[in-house]
Amino acid sequence: MPSPVLRAIRVHPVKSLAACATDEAVVEPWGLDGDRRWMLVDPAGTVVTQRQQPRMALLSAMRLPDGGLTLSAPGSAPLTVAVPAPVGTVTVTLHRDKLEVVEAAEAAHGWLSDRLGAPVRLVHLDAPRHRRFIDPVYSLPGEPVSLADGYPLLLTTRASLNALNSLIAQGDHPDEGPLPMNRFRPNVVVEGTAPWAEDDWRRIAVGEVTFRVAKPSGRCVITTTDQRTAERGKEPLRTLARHRRFQLGLLFGQNLIPEGTGRIRVGDSVRILD
Repeated sequence: MPSPVLRAIRVHPVKSLAACATDEAVVEPWGLDGDRRWMLVDPAGTVVTQRQQPRMALLSAMRLPDGGLTLSAPGSAPLTVAVPAPVGTVTVTLHRDKLEVVEAAEAAHGWLSDRLGAPVRLVHLDAPRHRRFIDPVYSLPGEPVSLADGYPLLLTTRASLNALNSLIAQGDHPDEGPLPMNRFRPNVVVEGTAPWAEDDWRRIAVGEVTFRVAKPSGRCVITTTDQRTAERGKEPLRTLARHRRFQLGLLFGQNLIPEGTGRIRVGDSVRILD
């Protein structure tokens, strides 16, 4: 079997909007540079994702060099959003966490609300090193995380996706497969492993950066959402429930915590350290 390599890097400038492919990225302590530094909240300040709004998959955000965004959607004029000045924060809820963020300009709220058909506000994580921290059960004290669900990076492997798609083809809804990798919204995709090999990894190196493998990723309803159409089906959750159900949930992929900073590139070797 060939040695594992990094085959894809994906950044999500706004949590739960479409991903952006890139050939290289800087790894910060809280995740890839520019990944999930923005998110949507409802009028009560609670995070809004594709769990509640599958149409978010149809919206795109391109990160600008200064950290701002260009928002786009089919049939709509794009909107440029500047990084808000850190002159005041608001408290929002992201899953179990309360954290301080900065609101974007009103024009961004209106643009997004119009396209989703529900009132939302766009907020920015201005100081990731100090605003939010990883679950201490799986991390060292004070390790930060962006607006990702819980961990700085998510890793998946092509071999495991191929294995999952084979199981889907044998199941009750074979017409829903094969599924593309974007259903799982990873940051890094590795090629050249055995199926499910990542289950046994504890520490890896990607190019010049080392990572701890914190815990497997329990999957939710977002994986059933077609990222091109926003339509939902039964897969992959039905097949994961039959073949990948564990105490931590329906598992696919691994959450990573950087042990340092540096740059990773598509084509980098992936070394299994522990």
